[in-house]
Amino acid sequence: MAASFKYWDDCVDPQDMEAMWKNPQVSNEWIDVGENKDQKVHLLRDPDGQPFLTQTEMKAVAEIVVHRHFTSEMDQDMICAIAELESDRQPLATRYDKKTKETTMGIMQMLPKTAEWLVSEMGYQAYEIGGNPELLHRPLINVYLGAAYLKWLSSYEGKDRTEEFVVRAYRRGPKKAASKTTLDYWRRYLSVKQNLPSIRKLRESYSSLPDTSPVVAVLQKTGEYWDSRTSFEDMEELWSNPDILQEWTKSGERRGKVRFSQDEKKRTYLSQLEVKAVAEIIVSKHFSSAKGVKATALAALAEVSTRRFVNGVGPRKGIMGIDYPKALWLYNFENNSLADAEVCTCFQCFSSDLGYRAYRVESDEDLFNPFVSMYFAAAYLVFLSQHEGKDITPQFVIQAYLGGPENGNHWHTFEEALSFYEDPKKIQGMCSIL
Repeated sequence: MAASFKYWDDCVDPQDMEAMWKNPQVSNEWIDVGENKDQKVHLLRDPDGQPFLTQTEMKAVAEIVVHRHFTSEMDQDMICAIAELESDRQPLATRYDKKTKETTMGIMQMLPKTAEWLVSEMGYQAYEIGGNPELLHRPLINVYLGAAYLKWLSSYEGKDRTEEFVVRAYRRGPKKAASKTTLDYWRRYLSVKQNLPSIRKLRESYSSLPDTSPVVAVLQKTGEYWDSRTSFEDMEELWSNPDILQEWTKSGERRGKVRFSQDEKKRTYLSQLEVKAVAEIIVSKHFSSAKGVKATALAALAEVSTRRFVNGVGPRKGIMGIDYPKALWLYNFENNSLADAEVCTCFQCFSSDLGYRAYRVESDEDLFNPFVSMYFAAAYLVFLSQHEGKDITPQFVIQAYLGGPENGNHWHTFEEALSFYEDPKKIQGMCSIL
């Protein structure tokens, strides 16, 4: 008979219920809706009648499981985000795969055979499932085994694995961790994780806290690593660059935890070698046939636009100062009107099917990935160079990129920055961009 839960008490042991009640956020939430310890606690239902855990309940389950059963530090927000993606926090959720003819179950969508392997061969025996897959519908059992699998993936083949590897491998197995089939899952995971209540509250209170606050320290840690912003594939490209390899090795960086440089105000930025390497990768992979868009020019624009700060400066977002409406317009090949998108006030009603889609852009936060910002900057330079089919001078392109020809002369500032990355003798009297 298929599992069917109406109450929390139907799917957790008494000691687990006690642990849930001891969580102040959970007890407050339950009391606010009329629950009390003398009666069974109702599981909430979605519009289809399926039981689900609130985000507060899900967070409590993850905390209980990690504190009880995992001595090493585990990312509880990772568990919560995966639960959100896999099942919408529904303990009775199932998903059948026509190709493998297997069914995943529960909040973390565990395969019964994976659960059996974790119990029988890997020693995760806090909960005995004894060949009864229906027990995987119980929230704490499912989350316990899901966390066990995440822990196993984190040191797959004896190597310290990145968060991206673990998340993408959780979706389709370790062999698909670098496959395009798991890239969208990783991007959705990042979006979900950033919007969990615990992360949101930290972010909302960040600006009002002193620099010495431990909360500020936590927030700075979540964004100070290259690996938390950039894809596995792009990180491999950087590690393959001999100059970057030398720079990172010399400063003690290691795969999976490469730190951004920080100034005295704890603002993250790219070194000149890093910004040049990102520009070279973007140009060689995506713009090699675009009339010679040059990596050195992109690097110089990063210098002038934002002084290489990862989050940008003021209204200029990301390393290249590209704003979200402009990036979205470049990404979208339908209804591409500059006027409608409010991309640039110095051009009038211009339409073109561009469709630059090597990187997805869904919010400002996507542009805090140096590769994404650099990619859309290169795309915008290509667009500007072809404006109305006219022969465009490099001065016009740079002026338009940095704020429009009416906003002052940026060309000499750009030329000065370009000298950091390219021999000035090679660019005199010629267009160094296109």
